[in-house]
Amino acid sequence: MAEDFEEKSRKTEESPEKKDNGYENFCFLCKRPESECTGMVELPNNIHVCNDCMQKSFNMMNTQFQNGGLNLGDLFSNMPNVSMIDLSGFGSPEGMPQKIKKKKEVEKTEPAFDFRKVPAPHRIKASLDEHVIGQEYAKKIMSVAVYNHYKRVASDKKDGVEIEKSNMLMIGPTGCGKTYLVKTLAKLLDVPLAIADATSLTEAGYIGDDIESVVSKLLAAADNDVEKAEHGIIFIDEIDKIAKKKNTNQRDVSGEAVQQGMLKLLEGSEIEVPVGASSKNAMVPMAVVDTSNILFICGGAFPDLENIIKERLNKQASIGFYADLKDKYDNDPHLLEKVTVEDLRKFGMIPEFLGRLPVVFALDGLTEDMLVRILKEPKNAILKQYQKLLAMDEVKLEFDDGALRAIAAKAMEKDTGARALRAILEKYMLDIMYEIPKDDNIGKVVITGEYIEGRGGPRIFMRGQEGYLPGSM
Repeated sequence: MAEDFEEKSRKTEESPEKKDNGYENFCFLCKRPESECTGMVELPNNIHVCNDCMQKSFNMMNTQFQNGGLNLGDLFSNMPNVSMIDLSGFGSPEGMPQKIKKKKEVEKTEPAFDFRKVPAPHRIKASLDEHVIGQEYAKKIMSVAVYNHYKRVASDKKDGVEIEKSNMLMIGPTGCGKTYLVKTLAKLLDVPLAIADATSLTEAGYIGDDIESVVSKLLAAADNDVEKAEHGIIFIDEIDKIAKKKNTNQRDVSGEAVQQGMLKLLEGSEIEVPVGASSKNAMVPMAVVDTSNILFICGGAFPDLENIIKERLNKQASIGFYADLKDKYDNDPHLLEKVTVEDLRKFGMIPEFLGRLPVVFALDGLTEDMLVRILKEPKNAILKQYQKLLAMDEVKLEFDDGALRAIAAKAMEKDTGARALRAILEKYMLDIMYEIPKDDNIGKVVITGEYIEGRGGPRIFMRGQEGYLPGSM
């Protein structure tokens, strides 16, 4: 009898007529589904019994036979959920259900962010050094702040210790590399980045972008993946433009009101943002984004902040042996590093806003030596870009030291930082880029200081010749 039971069980398991329609059989005795049993035996009227329960039945029957007889009443009284019943009644539609629905398998998905992939602070700074010249203190503080922020994202809150956010406020003159630092950082960490301009932000209900539009840009940068966007970076540029307006009796919809509207955004809250659009309307689907794990970096030039710092530093008497000279800090290149929260409050930033930006640091103004290094050292240096353009024409381009110094000196006069370098190079490279493709015999061009200063032309080397011909462009 046991052999017949095993044979029938094997046939039931291997039956090709079994189809997966979302339901599975269950054992009539122990109520376990088929997926949790070693096998099923099908009885008349579509009743199924698992191998374990069937084996227990056989063991009881063998015991009864060995003890001198088989009593069906004792047999069924020892079996769970079974009494003296008529099995034929379960074939009717009014009977108990014959199948139960399968449990859905939980899909194992990888987390949107893996802390193990975040490099250590010294590696982050080393990568920034390849792209950004100078600003050693700024790169160091950004590396540590970003590393600690993603530690916070990956930290376990079961022990009751919750790490606070480390949002940043960058202060520096125009063209010193604020935006470029953030862009390079986002590429290194491979996280979505949204760059917003604070000048277009207004209080909700007025013309312009509302405050939540910055999160919409981040969601778009993350391909509308909410979980990925919640671990991204938002850089709000020109943050100094939302300072409180002084001596005005009108409602400040683009100044203090914007700062107040950004408070919950910086601290962390769940907000509804439109998916694939910049404004809310009935035709656009909405998504809920939690900003608790989004790193906010604010940057601005803060013009005239130097005067506020000088006023604070020159509080001593203007006469006497220990008096400070009024022009003592006029030529101090590191004056912005002495900024305090009180200075920013006098500039027009409200204290609640500054309290949500705990990491405040200043970037150095660019010197002529730094501009020379910016021209040639970074991976994406401007000179390397022009050399690549001419290399496609099989022409080698070089700049001598005099030309680099002359370009840097002209950029310092414009007082627009590193942005002035491209404008100057575009002016002097225009004729060269126009004339070089005309002559296939030209193999090398050297830009000299005399050409930049207007006292001569570039040196042009012909192919196969060691000498050069003075250019006449």
